[in-house]
Amino acid sequence: MVLVTGGTGLVGAHLLLHLIENGENVRAIYRNQNNIQKTKSVFELYKKGDLFEKINWLEADILDVPSLENAFINIDYVYHCAALISFDPKDEDSLRKTNIEGTANMVNFSIAKEIKKFCFVSSIAALGDIAPHETYITEETDWNPEKPHSDYAISKYGAEMEVWRGLQEGLNVIIINPGVILGPIPKTKIFEQGSSELYQKVANGLSFYTLGNTGFIAITDVVRIAHELMKSTIKNERFTLIADNIIFRDILNTIADTLKVKKPGIHAKPLLMNFLWIADAIFSTLFFQKRSITKATAKASYSKNLYSNEKIKTALGTVFLDVHQYIKDVSKL
Repeated sequence: MVLVTGGTGLVGAHLLLHLIENGENVRAIYRNQNNIQKTKSVFELYKKGDLFEKINWLEADILDVPSLENAFINIDYVYHCAALISFDPKDEDSLRKTNIEGTANMVNFSIAKEIKKFCFVSSIAALGDIAPHETYITEETDWNPEKPHSDYAISKYGAEMEVWRGLQEGLNVIIINPGVILGPIPKTKIFEQGSSELYQKVANGLSFYTLGNTGFIAITDVVRIAHELMKSTIKNERFTLIADNIIFRDILNTIADTLKVKKPGIHAKPLLMNFLWIADAIFSTLFFQKRSITKATAKASYSKNLYSNEKIKTALGTVFLDVHQYIKDVSKL
């Protein structure tokens, strides 16, 4: 049997659907009964609602060690997708606790229960820092602790250290580092973060674009590759998962065209982005509001990091979906 954490999130929900479609016997853990509806909505979006009933749901929490005891009964493989995603400095403690301590708990149980293979869904945020003589960030790029990193990036890097510790203690592991994951464009809001939030901002008339870039990938590619890696003989490796490096303006324009709304028309240069995050910090402090832009997200918006996907293409012969076409296709669901 396969255990999936984070099954009520974007990656976890799509992974559950993919695994069941491919004949896997799956158990998923949840903290809040109401959140299971999000996963059901994903199955229904793809007209696969009947498959939802095949999930063996169990209430448990990766931070509650006793609750994990039952979750690991008869489990052979683990996909650890659960994570807190936030770039708000106020969430530093929660990020470290959920992403590092929670992963450590999952690794410890996997070692104790002699799990055959453990897949950890990390992020390109946990990859290294490019050196002056380098062009692309790869799985081998060194992490430089002297350079600034977001709390989220630090927490995912720390989580990876727990997974590598598991390797040293005899656990077979796979780490995947997806870029920005683009999911479907649902008619109703299912998830609050990630691509759902991006689609919503464009739909609501986002005015600004930047000329920074990063790696993007479709959610269907992420879960398909994760499953292929777990079924393969490959172990104790990490893989960068991006379909392409894309300029933010171009991805925003594709979303706007797909949604038939106005494209963002104002180029937000680094100076403006830095002003916006400072203003947002002041506003959120004065009015007790959630941060909408932080120093980390502002910097990321104009950074021009290039990521290499050569390792996964060589390992599995992976052919990625074109991200722009994917956005157009999922708008028809």
